[in-house]
Amino acid sequence: MENTLFDQVFRDSEGNIVIAQPPNLPLIVGITSILLEIIFPTGKLHLGIDLIAFGSLFTWAWLELFEGVNYFRRALGLIALVALIAWKVQ
Repeated sequence: MENTLFDQVFRDSEGNIVIAQPPNLPLIVGITSILLEIIFPTGKLHLGIDLIAFGSLFTWAWLELFEGVNYFRRALGLIALVALIAWKVQ
């Protein structure tokens, strides 16, 4: 079987097409932290939650970039990492 560009981009090592996966722990913590930031919009607690959100989402993006199951997931990690850094630099 020929290994096409589509296969390299969207298939994992077992031949399954992988676009989305169940969230892992860093992503769950990051999304939960973002929701908590809405509840606590100011103060020291907000700052702490913001640091947790950034750290966990950065970890998720880093893991996707270097350990993603296919090139699509790795590109998703790169885009997320660049977006997170841009979010903090602004």
